Amino acid sequence: MMRAPRLVLYRAGTEFFSAFSAARGLRPSITKRSFSSYLVSPKELHEALKKNPPSPISTDPRVIPLCSSWFLPNDAESRTGIQVFRKQRIPKARFFDLDKVIDRRSPYPHMLPSTKDFAAAMSELGIRKEDVVVVYDTKELGIFSAPRVGWTLKIFGHPKVHILNNFRTWVDEGLPTESGEVYSVECCAYPIPEVDTAKVASYEEVREVALDHNKEGAEGVQIIDARSAGRFTGAAPEPRPGLSSGHMPGAVNIPFDAVLDPSSKAFLPADNLREIFQKAGVDPGKPIISSCGTGVTACVIETALEEAQFGSPERRRVYDGSWTEWAQRVSPSDSLIVKTVEN
Repeated sequence: MMRAPRLVLYRAGTEFFSAFSAARGLRPSITKRSFSSYLVSPKELHEALKKNPPSPISTDPRVIPLCSSWFLPNDAESRTGIQVFRKQRIPKARFFDLDKVIDRRSPYPHMLPSTKDFAAAMSELGIRKEDVVVVYDTKELGIFSAPRVGWTLKIFGHPKVHILNNFRTWVDEGLPTESGEVYSVECCAYPIPEVDTAKVASYEEVREVALDHNKEGAEGVQIIDARSAGRFTGAAPEPRPGLSSGHMPGAVNIPFDAVLDPSSKAFLPADNLREIFQKAGVDPGKPIISSCGTGVTACVIETALEEAQFGSPERRRVYDGSWTEWAQRVSPSDSLIVKTVEN
């Protein structure tokens, strides 16, 4: 029998076990551990990994820790996600590269990939549709990019996705870690999914919201901007050269770190999150669009809204292109970049 071709660092193989079980009339056993909420504590994940390790030969649904470490392009220490992944990670974790699993044809960073590219990435990571995926961040930043990857998996219909709250706490609690180069995992055939476009806000839709701001009869869609206060007001520059700072008409500024504990950088409790949104004047009865620089920390806000059960999930969206797309596409004559402080 001819051997299947190897992918870089990965090899085919797990389909055999599923086919063997099907031929014998065996049904895969159900997951031995399920999580009660979208956010998962380090202790919960540690216990689940002991019961459902990501074994290459098991046909059972597994618990897969998925590292999504990512740093801004202007990071003061020039760190990268793969560097900190090699330095310290949860044992048997896989690495999701937020700079590669994107729409490569788009001029804007981190736009959602095509369904085929998403399926290919999941296949290469050795993640099966029935696996429970727990996405986590760097210990250096705390919660930052994991919510974006978790949101992406949900948008593409992965059934069981969770966010670790968080890896910094995992390390502080002395839970096991490993280091070193990426090891090979068994590739698998991940089905090409459908994308839930109802959860994604486009430039055209956000532009209509901005143009309708304060107009009689407008739907009252609220835009929450997760960037820093300086970037929102226009007092501080954007991290990408040549990009104007400021904000969209009517947007509300809730910097993403406002929903995190100052020390652990984990999500605050649900009651505290609800209080933050209420004090900012966000109405849970109206549609909400979360935005940021490139669509990454907007998902921190979306996750906080989910954890706080604030606003209807069916009426919450994330602006995929976010400020990077907005500032490049609006015309100066449109008056759609508002600055309350001059640069």
